[in-house]
Amino acid sequence: MQQKTVFGKPADCNSVLLHACCAPCSSAIVEWLLNNDVHPTIFYFNPNIWPREEYEIRKTESKRHAESLGIAWLDGDYDHEDWRCGVSGLEGEPERGLRCEQCFTLRLTATARKARELGIEWFATTLASSRWKSLDQITRAGLQAEALVPGTRFWAQNWRKGGLQERRNQLLREYGFYNQQYCGCEFSAHGAALTKPVLRQQMRQAKQQHQQQLPALSENVTSKLLQRLVSVQSESPENPDCPTSPKTLLAYWPLPDEVDIRPLVGHLIHQGWSVVLPKVLDDDKMELHRYTSCADLSEGAFHIMEPAGLPFTDYQQISVALIPGMAFDAAGHRLGRGRGYYDRFLSAHPQLYKIGVCFPFQRVAEVPSEEHDVAMNEVIA
Repeated sequence: MQQKTVFGKPADCNSVLLHACCAPCSSAIVEWLLNNDVHPTIFYFNPNIWPREEYEIRKTESKRHAESLGIAWLDGDYDHEDWRCGVSGLEGEPERGLRCEQCFTLRLTATARKARELGIEWFATTLASSRWKSLDQITRAGLQAEALVPGTRFWAQNWRKGGLQERRNQLLREYGFYNQQYCGCEFSAHGAALTKPVLRQQMRQAKQQHQQQLPALSENVTSKLLQRLVSVQSESPENPDCPTSPKTLLAYWPLPDEVDIRPLVGHLIHQGWSVVLPKVLDDDKMELHRYTSCADLSEGAFHIMEPAGLPFTDYQQISVALIPGMAFDAAGHRLGRGRGYYDRFLSAHPQLYKIGVCFPFQRVAEVPSEEHDVAMNEVIA
């Protein structure tokens, strides 16, 4: 735990409404506040975050953090279109430009109004903990919000000092927080211009951070997959691309850092499904083989367990294909491990209904895509 200190604490501040952008940025600040006799109420108001899936992941993590500490957590409205109107005309601004300052002002003004509504005099923001943001912009935005909402006071604190940055990184690992890879809005996501190798490295680091949580996360994802596969049997005509009856499932045998679908595969076989698994050939191609039991597997390319027996070629019988990946975005774009086996196979069989499978932290704003990359029909995380 941190030593008790009073750097920057207003003498008359015993409670504060803390605008939180995400759980990682909040963690060390909240700990410091509690250690220094300041009671925080967390206000999660971030309509800038895009896409909605990214917003929901960050919101869930923020709420989980607050609940673990027993402190109040408030959910602001998600009205991304209203936020877009608020920054209209500034879309082309660079990071740390006028768009960012306007964004800070919109969010902190809403925070000040919520503070006045709750009868809390002081408000602050975790935005000031990020080395990627301008402290001067955040301070100007907070003071403008204070001026717009009489009866409130902005606590202009540099939350990067006092060892809080180092403590943030420690808590990130201890809690296993989802750690986002960009500021939040679509403009910062596109501005990041991530290459595939960079994104792969970020995902490897994220998996290491979440190492202890992977088994529990796998259970959650496979539970969602089972519900979705059951619904395939009664799929409505609203999605004509999705098959209406289970026949054969294209699955995968997981590597240690992938969602473990082995229990799901066993359950589906018991329920009468047929399962096929991929096998990598020497000519950089991939073919399918029917799976019957673990005894039927042997280690193949890249240490992946592969089935023996004759190839499976009746592709029309495949109802759903479960496809692993390093990262997925809201449009279904997939980042693989760089060999292209799945993309070549799926391009040759476009009729397959493809469900991307990943951990929640592998959902990102944008996956760099090329013409030959094959998008998923849906993604479950």
